[in-house]
Amino acid sequence: MSYEIKLEVFQGPLDLLLYLIKKNEIDIYDIPIALITRQYLEHLDKLRSLNLDLAGEYLLLAATLIHIKSKMLLPAEEEPETEEEDDPRQELVEQLLAYQTYKEAYLKIAQLPVLDKDVFKRGNFPQEEPGRKEEEKIEANLFDLIEAFQRILSSWDQAEIMEIDREKINLAEKMNEILSSLEVKDGLSLEELLEGAKTRRRLVYTFLALLELMKQRIIKAYQNVSFGPIRVYLSVA
Repeated sequence: MSYEIKLEVFQGPLDLLLYLIKKNEIDIYDIPIALITRQYLEHLDKLRSLNLDLAGEYLLLAATLIHIKSKMLLPAEEEPETEEEDDPRQELVEQLLAYQTYKEAYLKIAQLPVLDKDVFKRGNFPQEEPGRKEEEKIEANLFDLIEAFQRILSSWDQAEIMEIDREKINLAEKMNEILSSLEVKDGLSLEELLEGAKTRRRLVYTFLALLELMKQRIIKAYQNVSFGPIRVYLSVA
């Protein structure tokens, strides 16, 4: 039986677009549509290959990018006395900027202690505790995980990955295996979590189990730098 994870519970299409803009170090006001459209479609192919159920919004944005790309490929009409034509990217840029603003505000609120989100108490301002600060971590998103998984998959020798027909794999068991490993060690790299899988099917199911645990907020994935190696930890209650 196949297993699908609905992608919209993790991120949205604008998240993927912002991820690609950040990864390519692109000026959001001057998006190279041809490049971004190609990479966006490549990512959709990767998501489909992992049996992830794409929400309609992802396909709608793909169509929008293709439409913008086609408009920018049209030759400009030579009418020097008329006002400059609107940039076909302008509406998309405005959507991205508005989405980015709301997302950053949400993330700041989400980082507050639960007490300070809905209930406030009187007291002194907290003082920084002496001693060394914990190394800052950046929470990895779905697209970071997809890219890291694809890199691991492509780096492994295909001869080492055996294919066994009709192999029965239980997603719940894979989830329990991951949790058991994380209970023994305080954090594991993505490579360590995948190294026990000997078939491509097991690799994919282990990765889907990771995504399901993230969806349920049982585990979290972090990087020390953007687009760096990923380590997975049990969520702190």
